[in-house]
Amino acid sequence: MESEESNGCPLHGGGAAAQSLVGRLLVEVVGSWHVWGGDPPAGPLDVWLIDDRGATVHVTTGSDGCLIVEESEPHTGYDMGESGRVIVGAIGNETPFADHIGESVLAVREEYEPNTGRVALDLSFPEGRVRCESWAGDLRLTLM
Repeated sequence: MESEESNGCPLHGGGAAAQSLVGRLLVEVVGSWHVWGGDPPAGPLDVWLIDDRGATVHVTTGSDGCLIVEESEPHTGYDMGESGRVIVGAIGNETPFADHIGESVLAVREEYEPNTGRVALDLSFPEGRVRCESWAGDLRLTLM
């Protein structure tokens, strides 16, 4: 994937060119969630989209509110002591991407803010769309 410097985040750079997702067949989605006490997991904090060629695209939010799209492998979970832990694993029905496993990405549309860079990414599949956006610093995924 190529960098998109012109619309890049001032802190995190342009990341990966989201247009290169077009034509990829989604075969697996991995997510990370924050777990604290007895509360249900919050998140996902991150998602990793894995295609039929084994390429992995990571989607998450940056500390400045940008939406980061980069090529990277899922990390392992970790313990944050009294603040809970982050678990990482394959998604079930926890994200809108679950409905599109086995489908190819048909189109990609991105939104940018002048001082932040990329803030949203819409992925179109044969059976619908998924919107990924940075919302108040959190990753928000919506089935469209």
